Amino acid sequence: MHASLPEFDMPTEEQVHLAAESFRLLADPTRIKVLWALLQGESSVACLAELAGAAPTAVSQHLAKLRLAGLVKGRREGTFVYYSAADNHVRGLLAQALHHAEHVDREIPAGDHAHHPA
Repeated sequence: MHASLPEFDMPTEEQVHLAAESFRLLADPTRIKVLWALLQGESSVACLAELAGAAPTAVSQHLAKLRLAGLVKGRREGTFVYYSAADNHVRGLLAQALHHAEHVDREIPAGDHAHHPA
């Protein structure tokens, strides 16, 4: 049935696997905060930990996973490492997810956003 549709297209197995892995890594509030902060500019682990409200050791572990996934990159300066988002694709991914979260109808009463942040 779908094969008869002229514009129908499916991603490759590798594309599906890599996309699922990216979504899996982004399925953590601390990682989303860290990535969003990095989209504003380069930052250190200590600064990211403060912004995300997490321990520096936890942020370091999150950054290591995000770096291995190609979502962030690090730049060493002496004994410090400064992190940044890997590219604008990360911005698009997060922006779309956050935009979607703002517009999902979860039957949250108006004005109750303090308990249910987007």
